[in-house]
Amino acid sequence: MDATTLPARLAETREDFLALGVKDRLQLLLEFSNELPELPERYRDHPDLLERVVECQSPVYIFVEVDDAGLVHMHATAPAEAPTTRGFASILAQGLDGLTPDEVLAVPADYPQSLGLGEAVSPLRVRGMSGMLARAKRQLAERLAG
Repeated sequence: MDATTLPARLAETREDFLALGVKDRLQLLLEFSNELPELPERYRDHPDLLERVVECQSPVYIFVEVDDAGLVHMHATAPAEAPTTRGFASILAQGLDGLTPDEVLAVPADYPQSLGLGEAVSPLRVRGMSGMLARAKRQLAERLAG
């Protein structure tokens, strides 16, 4: 994967994971789970705007918006009792925040696999993160088309 196509925050996150051993990668993922940004108030009362990520076993919901400046923001909810899934949601929410639509759409679909978590979490969980990324890109494409 060409690192130049990866936005800086996502590239940095990947480097952080790959610099660690398997056990420490899981710990870093748990740290990310504690950093999942809260939903903005305007969405807390509108769960209908959030899309369920069916690839995740846990109830994970995401919503992507483009602000007036043309920058992308991904919002996500994931239960505290699903820390790995919540960690993945947090990595994406933070990593995609403030990017241009083109930058988000250019994030490689295999980014979740590139974090080296395959040995630390089940393939099902990695597939869940891939589902989050795919849905975020699809929602973004729909917003741009609309």
